[in-house]
Amino acid sequence: MGIFDRFRRKKKKQEEQPASLEVQTDKLDDGLISLDEFEEWEQEQLSYKFEVGLKKSRDKFQQDINALMSRYRTVDEDFFEALEEVLISADVGFNTVMELTEELRREAQLRNITETSDLRETIVEKMVEIYERNGDASDEMTINEEGLTVVLMVGVNGVGKTTSIGKLAHKYTQEGKKVMLAAGDTFRAGAINQLQVWGDRVGVDVIKQAEGSDPAAVMFDAVNAAKKRGADILLCDTAGRLQNKGNLMNELSKIKKVIQKVVPEAPHEVLLVLDATTGQNALSQAKAFKEVTDVTGIILSKLDGTAKGGIVLAIKNELGIPVKFVGLGEQLDDLQPFDAENYVYGLFADMIQESETLEEKLEEDKDDE
Repeated sequence: MGIFDRFRRKKKKQEEQPASLEVQTDKLDDGLISLDEFEEWEQEQLSYKFEVGLKKSRDKFQQDINALMSRYRTVDEDFFEALEEVLISADVGFNTVMELTEELRREAQLRNITETSDLRETIVEKMVEIYERNGDASDEMTINEEGLTVVLMVGVNGVGKTTSIGKLAHKYTQEGKKVMLAAGDTFRAGAINQLQVWGDRVGVDVIKQAEGSDPAAVMFDAVNAAKKRGADILLCDTAGRLQNKGNLMNELSKIKKVIQKVVPEAPHEVLLVLDATTGQNALSQAKAFKEVTDVTGIILSKLDGTAKGGIVLAIKNELGIPVKFVGLGEQLDDLQPFDAENYVYGLFADMIQESETLEEKLEEDKDDE
C-alpha cells in the first residue's frame, strides 16, 4: 500500500469516529471499544492536530509544489533544480535537499517516470524515509519506570523553553505521573517567577532559590526533593547563555555532576527547545548546543506559526538528533509527541486529498465510457 493510500485510510477513519475524548473514554470504560481501538482513535486525533498545526507550512508548500508542477510537466534537470529551490525555501536544509533530489532522480530513472505529477507521492515517501533512516536515536522519551526520571531543558531565551516545560509537565501530570520543576535559570530576570506561574497553573511543585543563585545548587536541592517526595519526573530549566559557550558548557557539566550524585544514571534526557519560526537559525542553534552538551532530543516550539516546517527534516537529517515534541498551538495539550508520518501528512494533506479527488474523477470517466 502506497503512502497516499495509508494517509487516506487514516483520514477516513478520523472522519468516521467521534471527535470527543469523553465519548471515547466512556466507550472504553463501558467495554464498547477495546484498548487497541481507543489507542488507534488517539492516533487519529494526533494526526488531525498535525494537520491543523501545520496549515501555514502546508499552504505554502502546496502552493509552491502546484506552481512547480504547472510550470514543469516533464521530469528533467530544470524541474529538479526548481524543486531544490522550493525545498530550500521551506527550510528543509541544503544537504537534505541535495540528498532528497538525488534520490528522486534515481527513482524517476528506475521507474521511467516522465510526468512530474507522477512524482508527487514519491516526494512524500522519500521525505519520510530520509527522516526515519538518519540517526539511530529514538523519537521516544526515555522514562525511568523504576524511579525518578530527570530531564534537562536547554535553549536560548525567547524560544519558548519555559512554556514547553509547563506543557510537558501538564502532559505527564495528565498521564498520572507526579511531576516537579527545577528553576535552574537563575540569571535571566523573571525566569524563576515565570516557571512558578506555570507550576501553579499545572499544579506541580517548583524547587527554586533566589535570583542569581548557583544553578547547580538549585538542581541538587531539586533532585533530592523529588526523590523524597516520590516524584516520577523532574523537569529542570537551565540558562541558555549560548553567547559564551565555555561558560555554558561548564555550567551544564557541573549540573550533571551534582544530579548524578543523587541519581547516577541521570539526566535521562537533555531536550533542546528551538523556535520553528526562526528557520535556519534554529538549525544553527542546534549545532551550537550539540557542541556544548549531549542533546538527546529536540522540542520544536511554534511549529504552527511558521510556513517553513521543513526545518524538522533538516535537524534530524543533518544533526542526527530526533525531534521528540512539537508545539502545534497555544493550548496546554498542543505540545505533541513527534511522529514522522503525521508530520508529513500534515504537510501534504491537501495534496493527498486532491490526488484522491482526481482518482475518483478518472474512475467516474471510465464508468461513463
